[in-house]
Amino acid sequence: MSGKITGFLREYVLGFSTILTILGLFILILGITSTWFEGALWDTIGIQGYMDWGLYLLILGFIVLITGVYYLYAYLKNRKFILDEIKTNKRSELLKKHAELKTAVKHMPSKYKNMLKDKEDELKIK
Repeated sequence: MSGKITGFLREYVLGFSTILTILGLFILILGITSTWFEGALWDTIGIQGYMDWGLYLLILGFIVLITGVYYLYAYLKNRKFILDEIKTNKRSELLKKHAELKTAVKHMPSKYKNMLKDKEDELKIK
């Protein structure tokens, strides 16, 4: 069961990390405004109990934002690395980075696994 969930999340990591980053930024902004404005703004709008959760929202928003940015950065870094290394037509260059490529591809969507497999077949690498 966990393999199916992990596989599903791996296929859509770019979308989920983007949504997580935007959601974390929104929660962080809510936490900052509730902490800095001391409730005057929120009392005029009519949200009385919001101030009690301001610090918790600030901490939660920071954690969610950092998590989203980390996964987005890791995805983009691995994607760039894979595409740059697969671009080569030299078997020796691909063999030098083959272990790193296998590790990077393991954490990426299946599209990149297929790209590496095709390149391995093209250059006759086992």
